Amino acid sequence: MAISNNRLKKIEEFEKSIGYTFNDKDLIDVAFTHSSYTNEVKGKKKSNERLEFLGDSILDMIVSEVLFKHYSMKPEGWLTKTRSRLVCTSSFAKACEKFEMSTYLNFGNGEKQGGGELKKHVKADTFEAVCAAIYLDSSYDNLFKFLKKNYKEEALEIINDDSIFNDYKTKLQEYHNAKDRKILKYVLVKEEGPEHEKTFTMAVKLGNKVLAYGVGKNKKQAEQKAAQAAYKEIKRKNG
Repeated sequence: MAISNNRLKKIEEFEKSIGYTFNDKDLIDVAFTHSSYTNEVKGKKKSNERLEFLGDSILDMIVSEVLFKHYSMKPEGWLTKTRSRLVCTSSFAKACEKFEMSTYLNFGNGEKQGGGELKKHVKADTFEAVCAAIYLDSSYDNLFKFLKKNYKEEALEIINDDSIFNDYKTKLQEYHNAKDRKILKYVLVKEEGPEHEKTFTMAVKLGNKVLAYGVGKNKKQAEQKAAQAAYKEIKRKNG
């Protein structure tokens, strides 16, 4: 199926935003084609599912290579945990949002009306597909450069978030086990935002006393943030 002039204009708009021009326009057109669209046109067009598969593998390889080379003193366990935080739906969805990639997707009517472009997994899949398209259109090195230029800061922010690698809930409970043997409770204070982008506020309590609050994109993350704040306050008071 030939690419329409309107579609080509959208592709050129995207190319300009990322600073990369595709030699094979069909590749990026497929990367921006959701399976719901192909179902409606009865197989006359490919969906981005195969590109998602390839993109996931390539991104895993690139992240593994960067971590291995730049964190030579870190043990295997740290490398594995870090990679799992970088190569995941949440991380890829954020990367997609930087250039609003999912807004270029061709959707079927039902998926479009259901807010498909706002879904986290759709954003992540789109990012994987676009990365695979860049790889196939040029090379591993060009994809590597694209990621380094556009996502280095976001990746470093994830890597340097020490709450990722520390189970503060366990640390805080262990401290209170030794001190007063009381069980900590985590209570939902509030949840805000649309369904696809909710934030949760949790409180960690010792009896009726609130020790700290934490905010996260899910309850577990918010609990860890609350435990982290409480644990750091304990460390501060105790020197």
